[in-house]
Amino acid sequence: MWNIILLIGFVLSIIAAIEILMLKGNLVKRIIFAILVWITGWIGLLVYYLWARGQMPGWVK
Repeated sequence: MWNIILLIGFVLSIIAAIEILMLKGNLVKRIIFAILVWITGWIGLLVYYLWARGQMPGWVK
């Protein structure tokens, strides 16, 4: 059961990182945000998908 939850979190982290890296803007900022979302696990995913996703294009300019 826990393996499935960890796998889902890993896949969602990869998808979020790819979404961030596909944005237009400063490459260094995109890489930093992608790494932060990836290493913070579920908390980073929740923050990204519930709050930061809409604001991210403005942050990486």
